Amino acid sequence: MNDTLKIILDSGLIAIMRADSSKGLMETARALARGGIRAMEVTLTTPGSLETISALARECRREFLIGAGTVLDAASARKAIAAGAEFLVSPNVDVAMIRAAKEAGKVVCPGALTPTEIVTAWQAGADLIKVFPASVVGPAYFKAVLAPLPQVRLVPVGGVDLSNIAAYIKAGACAVGVGGALVSRERVAAADWEGVAAVARQYLEAVAAARRPG
Repeated sequence: MNDTLKIILDSGLIAIMRADSSKGLMETARALARGGIRAMEVTLTTPGSLETISALARECRREFLIGAGTVLDAASARKAIAAGAEFLVSPNVDVAMIRAAKEAGKVVCPGALTPTEIVTAWQAGADLIKVFPASVVGPAYFKAVLAPLPQVRLVPVGGVDLSNIAAYIKAGACAVGVGGALVSRERVAAADWEGVAAVARQYLEAVAAARRPG
C-alpha cells in the first residue's frame, strides 16, 4: 500500500472543493488542513483547477494530499498528474483513466454505482471506488454490496454529512467524500477560515467515533 492510499484510509475523509471560481481555494485548503484534513480534491469543473492544484502541490505538499476530482478520461488524468495531483477521483468508470493513473503510480478512485460497475473498476486497478450518488442508495446498499465483494474499498460521495457518516462507516465504507456540507460556499465567500477548520474537525471526529468498537 502506498503512502497516499494509507493517508486516505487512515483519515477516512476526502474533502471535495468544487467552486465557481478558484478564488479562496488556497485559503480554504489551508483551513481544512488546520482542521486536520489530510486529503482534499479540487474538481476539474472549477475554473483554474489545474493552476490551483499546481499551487497547492507546490506550497502545501508536506501538509496534506492534493487530488483532482471529476477526472473523466485519460487525457484529463495526465494533465492533473502533471499539475501535481497525488490522487484522481471521477464520477464514472473509464478504464483508460484508471490505467493512466496507475501507470503514473497515483491512487485512483473512479465512480460506480452498480455491482457490475464496481467490479469493472476494481478489476481495472482502482484503489478505491466512489459510490455516487450515495444518497440514492443509502448506507444499507454498502452492506449489501460488500457481502459478496468484501475485497473492494467503497467511498460514498453525494449527500454525505454529519447526520449519516456513522451509518456509512458502520455499513463498511472505508472512507467518505464530503463536498458542500464540509466546504461551505457561504463560509468561503465570507473568508470564515476558522469556521471551515472547525467544521473539518467535526467531520473527522464523526469518522473516528463511527470507527470505534462498540
